[in-house]
Amino acid sequence: RDVRPAPHFAPRLAVDMRAVLELTRRRARNAGFARARAVVGARARAADAQELRDDSKGGSSVDKATSTAAEARETAHTLEGFREALRHGPGFDDFVRGDVAYSVPAPKSLKDKTTRKPAWLKREVPGGERYTEIKSKLRELKLATVCEEAKCPNLGECWGGGDGKTATATIMIMGDTCTRGCRFCAVKTAKAPPPLDKDEPANVSKAIAAWGLDYVVLTSVDRDDIEDQGAGHFRETVQRLKASCDVLVEALTPDFRGEKHLVELVATSGLDVFAHNVETVPELQRDVRDRRANWDQSIEVLKHAKKSGAKITKTSIMLGLGETHEQVVNALKLLREADVDVVTFGQYMRPTKKHLAVVEYVTPEAFKRYQEIAEEMGFLYVASGAMVRSSYKAGEFFLANVIKQRKAKEAAAAN
Repeated sequence: RDVRPAPHFAPRLAVDMRAVLELTRRRARNAGFARARAVVGARARAADAQELRDDSKGGSSVDKATSTAAEARETAHTLEGFREALRHGPGFDDFVRGDVAYSVPAPKSLKDKTTRKPAWLKREVPGGERYTEIKSKLRELKLATVCEEAKCPNLGECWGGGDGKTATATIMIMGDTCTRGCRFCAVKTAKAPPPLDKDEPANVSKAIAAWGLDYVVLTSVDRDDIEDQGAGHFRETVQRLKASCDVLVEALTPDFRGEKHLVELVATSGLDVFAHNVETVPELQRDVRDRRANWDQSIEVLKHAKKSGAKITKTSIMLGLGETHEQVVNALKLLREADVDVVTFGQYMRPTKKHLAVVEYVTPEAFKRYQEIAEEMGFLYVASGAMVRSSYKAGEFFLANVIKQRKAKEAAAAN
C-alpha cells in the first residue's frame, strides 16, 4: 500500500523537517557549550584553590596562580559571549529562504574598497530643453534607453546635440529586463522578462523621426527566453527606422548564443554598423561577463556579421578591471584578425556596490596610447577615453571620421 503523504502535505512537511533539524542542531550546540563551560569553571575553581594554598605557604608561585585563574575566568567569559552571539545570530532558515538565483556578487579578488573617482571622470547633472524633450517623448512611447538603464555618465551630452554636434540616442529595445547577469551591468535581470511589445518597432521609428536625430544606436537586453532571442524583433525595428527617416543606424546586439542564422538576420536588416561588445580582455571574461558569454563566441558573432554583409563591425572594451597592457594589446590583435573595423575604449565605472569594483582608474595618457596602438594596427576608427562608451557620441565620432576619409579621397583624386 502507498503510504506516502498527499502532495499538498509536502510543503508543511518540508517546513517541519527544517524546524526539527534546526532544533536538533541548537540543542547539540548548547550542550557542547554547557560541557565546555563546566570544564572551564572547574579549572577556574581549581586555580582559585591553588592560589589560596600558595598564599598560606608564601613564595613566588602566587603570581603564577593568580595569572592562571584570571586567564580561566576570561576564557569562560569569552565562551559565554560566543554562545550568546550564536543564539541571536542567523539560523538554518536564514540560509535556505530567499531568491538568490540572479544575484551577481563580484569575485573576491575584484571586490575591494571603493576607490575615489579622479577629477577627469566627473560630469555635470544632465539637463536642458533638448534633454527634457527627449526624456518626455520616451516616457510617452514607453521606450527605454541604455543611457538611463546603464546609468551612462554622458547622457545629457549625447541627447543635447546642437552647436554643430551630432544628436545621438541609444534606444534599448525588447524591454528593460535582461535574462543574463553580467557583473558590471546595472540593467535588471530575470529568468522570464515580460513579453515583447509588438508596437515597439513602430514607436521607435516614430520617436526617431520626430526628434530629427542624425544617428541612432539600437541595442537590447539578452532574451534567452525567446525562441529567436529577439533577432526578428531587432530586424523589424531597423527596417522600420530606415523606411521612416534618413538616419544612420547602428545595431549593438547580444551574442544570440552564437547562433549564426540569428546573427545574419540582424546583419542583413539594412543597418549601417553592426556592433557587438567583447567587454573585456579574454583573460577576464569569466570574472566580468555572464557564464553564457565568452570571448570566442563574441568573436564568431563579429566574424559572421561581416561575412553576412555588414560593412562596418564594431566592438568595445572596458578598462580598469585589472587587465594588463599586454592583455589589451593582444585583444586588439585578435580583433583585427577577426576583421573588426571600429573599437572603443572606456573606463569601467561601478554602477552600485553590488557590482565589480574598479581596480584602477586609467589615466588619459594611457587611453591615448591605446588609441595610437589600435590605429597603428589598422582599425578604421578608434575612440579611446575615460568617458567613452560603445555608443558615446557615436554619430559625432563616426560621421567626423567618414567625412575626413571622403575629403582625403577627393583630394587624392584631384591630384
